Amino acid sequence: KSCARAWVMNYFDGNTVAALWRYAQAFAMSDNSFGAVTGPSTPGAVNLVSGNTHGATPPDLAIGTERITAAGTVLGDPDPQTDDCADPKVGLITMTGRNVGDLLNEKHVSWGWFQGGFKPSDSKDGKAVCGQKSVNRVGYGVTDYSPHHEPFQYYKQTANPHHLPPSSPDKVGFDDQANHQYDLQDFYDALANGRLPAVSFIKAKKFQDAHAGFNYSNPLDEQVYLVDLIGKVMRSRYWRDTAIIISYDDSDGWYDHVAPPRVMGSALPDIDALDGPGKCGEVKHGAYQGRCGYGPRLPLLVVSPYAKRNFVDHTVTDQTSILRFIEDNWKLGRIGDQSYDALAGPLDTMFDFAHPRADAALILDPKTGVVVKP
Repeated sequence: KSCARAWVMNYFDGNTVAALWRYAQAFAMSDNSFGAVTGPSTPGAVNLVSGNTHGATPPDLAIGTERITAAGTVLGDPDPQTDDCADPKVGLITMTGRNVGDLLNEKHVSWGWFQGGFKPSDSKDGKAVCGQKSVNRVGYGVTDYSPHHEPFQYYKQTANPHHLPPSSPDKVGFDDQANHQYDLQDFYDALANGRLPAVSFIKAKKFQDAHAGFNYSNPLDEQVYLVDLIGKVMRSRYWRDTAIIISYDDSDGWYDHVAPPRVMGSALPDIDALDGPGKCGEVKHGAYQGRCGYGPRLPLLVVSPYAKRNFVDHTVTDQTSILRFIEDNWKLGRIGDQSYDALAGPLDTMFDFAHPRADAALILDPKTGVVVKP
């Protein structure tokens, strides 16, 4: 349960996390995709759905010596103010501006965010309590729900503060009391009942989200979650029309040696320092501060009948390339207001939409990653 002092570096490779290796061989992956900005989980999650970490209230928040927001931009991991399960000790914020949920609603496209642990374990004084825990593979109990992993909860127009369930099964993906924010089990129920939304964002319970740390998660816990979910989708009637994009909100401390390209600059004193004190890249006139990017290189895989087989894409992309893919596929338009979606490289090269593969389903064992059905 601890690292030996002699260990300089260890790896979770294709022999250990066999499922991800097999998905990469059977489908398409990128070797040139990056976090939109340098930072932890909250900026990555917010960028996924809006491409804009600016618009935070309060605009300048610190917890002790840690800067949480600065000049109206999210830097750290505060919790959403509009979430009963948020922890005031880590700082509470709201976000202004639009996110992809607004665009999907405007075009009447069904959608939902499904996250492990979102269903309350209890209620107190009319507020939801999220106390569920799961045990990871090395025996630690980990709280299932992480508020700062749920980006839509930061925006009042897409938040479900009390973690209300859908009013009925046929309302999943549509406007009702859940406001498109659901528990992970609601995804599985919708899949089994033939009521899957057009766009689904899916987040694991914390112990299966691959965050580094013996007392948190690791890629083998993540493998169980991914393989189970992907296998269920592959066995469903939805598979022939589905694109599953596997992405991450930040590097979580996992090492990568590639220096990211610089597409956005910032010059906040005592915060930016990549190119000298108070400087990160070239700052464009009128640009929001605190959004220096790109951040670290991150894994990106596409699992789909339309994904190219054993393909490695070298196109420069980032987290908001997923946002752009959704915008383009459903003709939603762009977010605007300096969103990174206007800079994002497309994911199109990873697909061959003219020749879907009838043999694309790859059923694996969740624990070992071994092929169950080719």
